Amino acid sequence: MGNASRRLSSLAWEDGTIPSIQRAGGVFAKIWRLSFVYIGLICAVAAIGFLLLFSAADGDLNAYAVPQMKRFAVGLFIAICVALIDIRFIMKLAYPAYVGTLLLLIGVELFGRVGMGAQRWLDIGGVSLQPSELMKIAIILALARYFHSLPTREGVPIKSLIIPALLIAAPVLLVLNQPDLGTALLIALGALTVAFMAGVPLRLFVFGAAGAAAVMPFAWTQLHDYQKARVMTFLDPSRDPLGAGYHITQSKIALGSGGTWGRGLMEGTQSHLSFLPESQTDFIFTVLAEEFGLFGASGLVMIYVVMIGLGWIMAGSVKNHFGRLMAAGLNTMFFLYVLVNIAMVIGLMPVVGVPLPLVSYGGTAMLTVLLGLGLLMNAHVHRDVELSRNEGVIL
Repeated sequence: MGNASRRLSSLAWEDGTIPSIQRAGGVFAKIWRLSFVYIGLICAVAAIGFLLLFSAADGDLNAYAVPQMKRFAVGLFIAICVALIDIRFIMKLAYPAYVGTLLLLIGVELFGRVGMGAQRWLDIGGVSLQPSELMKIAIILALARYFHSLPTREGVPIKSLIIPALLIAAPVLLVLNQPDLGTALLIALGALTVAFMAGVPLRLFVFGAAGAAAVMPFAWTQLHDYQKARVMTFLDPSRDPLGAGYHITQSKIALGSGGTWGRGLMEGTQSHLSFLPESQTDFIFTVLAEEFGLFGASGLVMIYVVMIGLGWIMAGSVKNHFGRLMAAGLNTMFFLYVLVNIAMVIGLMPVVGVPLPLVSYGGTAMLTVLLGLGLLMNAHVHRDVELSRNEGVIL
């Protein structure tokens, strides 16, 4: 696949040890550079989410929809503000953000609150926080800054991969211990995407995949009982239809009953007769498919496809290495959110706790996704700013 520039939409890097820094302009100039089409797509997905949350609560706006609207309004404002911050400041915050989030993960191990059989939440000042969600962004920022600091853009020396390996391993192991296999995999995949775009040789990924396959039997013995049950249920949902296979069985029934055009708003039998668990969070896509059918579900998927495609276009337009890697990693993370959730509810993947971005009910997930999209837009707004390699060097 060659170097990173060929991997990411053929945008050439103008090499220079310390290129001149071009200002993106004042606040109003930056606002003009925002992609209002992208912001409109974000709002469209969120609006669909509000409607589905209204339906999931049997017509009660205050149960899920109104709190979600408030979170979205705050999150979108934060995302736009983040998009306008100087990208040099974002890069300077990359390492502190990673270290701070890693400390929060350690805090979860020591003082975390247990919920649904896992220790994933940290209560700080009356606010319940899930640091593993924040790490999905922090790891991408840290790796983007690290690879930006390397002396070459034409490939990454193998000896330079020790630090990235440690940066990835620390949070992944902490999240696995919570236990949260799905989130750990998302953190690892997002981080590996940045490494791939930075120019890490493809053969290393092939060797890594082969090594992972080789240790799979041992890894299976280390899984928790509920994780093994999820995998076995994925392979054969009928083995325990009233236990481990209940969620996916009810989800498939709802998906099939929606047909082409759906049963209509608040007319879904599986979700409104309490057959479908977690209808407002992980399985909200099933509510959409049951009430609006294949047509409605395909419509949301198409909006996601356009968003992801536009995200790649924005990433490919960035001239500085840090911003390009950051945007590519965050866009991949957003794609993984969508892919894993939809594949999960239609039975193509084991059930894991991954929400549908901008649609599922939840505070930390909503704000994390919007923060990530704000950083992606930041790279696009500052696409013409050139950053010297020395600005990313570890001191």
